[in-house]
Amino acid sequence: MATMDKMPMLAEGFEKLTTDLKRLREERPTIIDAIEEARAHGDLSENAEYHAAKERQGQVEASISDIEDRISRAQIIDPTTLSGDKIVFGATVTLLDEDDKPVRYQIVGEAEADAKVGKISYNSPLGRALIGRQVDD
Repeated sequence: MATMDKMPMLAEGFEKLTTDLKRLREERPTIIDAIEEARAHGDLSENAEYHAAKERQGQVEASISDIEDRISRAQIIDPTTLSGDKIVFGATVTLLDEDDKPVRYQIVGEAEADAKVGKISYNSPLGRALIGRQVDD
């Protein structure tokens, strides 16, 4: 991403990113060892282990770069400091589905969104529709 816009996120989303970054950084030596071992097998042009290790190294480095970018642009928002009658970032809302069953969603940042666990992005169509609404809208 070329933009330097801040990325709003909850503290738990920030912690998950930092945990993922740490895990990926810890994987680097293992990948380097795999590359060295594959190199020792000889001809690199037909060495599947070498190519797989190099591909994994590229994936890990790209992921590290992406996560570092997200962390550098993170704007951590604590929903407990937000109050009022309007729906804002970090709010948990309960809606009724078409069968009048309650469905709960928390409005979170793009990096944290996971609809299966009830977390929707503030930038999603539903998130955008909910932001600024009030009870019984």
